[in-house]
Amino acid sequence: MRTLWLALCTLARLWPGTLAGCAEAGRCCPGRDPACFTRGWRLDRVYGTCFCDQACRLTGDCCFDYDRACPARPCIVGEWSPWSGCADQCKPAARVRRRGVRQEPLNGGAPCPALEERAGCLEYRASPGADCAHAFVPAFITTSAFNKERTRHITSPQWSTDTEEPGYCMEFKTESLTHHCAMENRPLTRWMQYLREGYTVCVDCQPPAMNSVSLRCSGDGLDSDGNQTLHWQAIGNPRCQGTWKKVRRVDQCSCPAVHSFIFI
Repeated sequence: MRTLWLALCTLARLWPGTLAGCAEAGRCCPGRDPACFTRGWRLDRVYGTCFCDQACRLTGDCCFDYDRACPARPCIVGEWSPWSGCADQCKPAARVRRRGVRQEPLNGGAPCPALEERAGCLEYRASPGADCAHAFVPAFITTSAFNKERTRHITSPQWSTDTEEPGYCMEFKTESLTHHCAMENRPLTRWMQYLREGYTVCVDCQPPAMNSVSLRCSGDGLDSDGNQTLHWQAIGNPRCQGTWKKVRRVDQCSCPAVHSFIFI
C-alpha cells in the first residue's frame, strides 16, 4: 500500500492533475449533489469520478482529499440576549430570549442549537403604580430557579430597595394534576415533569408576587383550614394545572429542589 501511494505521488509530480481532488476543483457541497464531482483518486483507491459533496462519506465515493479540503465546521452561536418583558400585563404570558448564529454549520458539522427560548411570566402592573395582583385567584407557580433571575418590579411606592423583603413559604400537598405536566420536555418547562400527586411541595412568596400592602401572594391559600381544595397553574403551559391542599406556612422553604416553586 505504501508503494502504491509513493507511485501516486510520483505521477502527481510528472502529470499535474492526476491526483485532482476537491481542493483543485474548488468544490465542497452540502447534502447529496450529483453535480459536485471531479476526476481523481477516491478514498477507496479507485481512480475515476469522485465526489466532494457531504453525502460522499456515506456512499464511499469521496475524493481522496475531501476531509482536508472540506473540513466539518460546527454551528457557532452567540450569547443569549437578556430576557424580554412579559408579552402581556396582568395575565399569564411569556417572555423570550434569543441568540444569533455566528457561524453556519458546514460539511456535516454539528447543527445549530435552539436560537430562541420561551418561559412563562406574569407582570403585576397594568401601569406604573397600578397593582393588579388581586385579580389572580389560582396560584400561578414556576420553578424556584426563576427566582435567581427575576428582576424585582416595584409594584407599590411602599416597595423600595431599602425595604427588607419578609417573604414566607407555603407547603401544599398535591391532590391532582393534568397529564400535560408530565409531557413537558422543553428546557425551561421541564420542571413541570416533577409535579406528582400526593407529594408535599414548597412555594416561596417573595416580591414582586407579594402584595406590598397585604404582604401576601395571590392564591397562597393562607386562609384555608387545610381541608379546602385550592387550584394552581404552571406558568409556561396553561394546560399544566391541578389542585392541592394547604399543609402549613413556614418561614423558609425546605423541600427538595425539584419540589420547590415560587408564586409568580
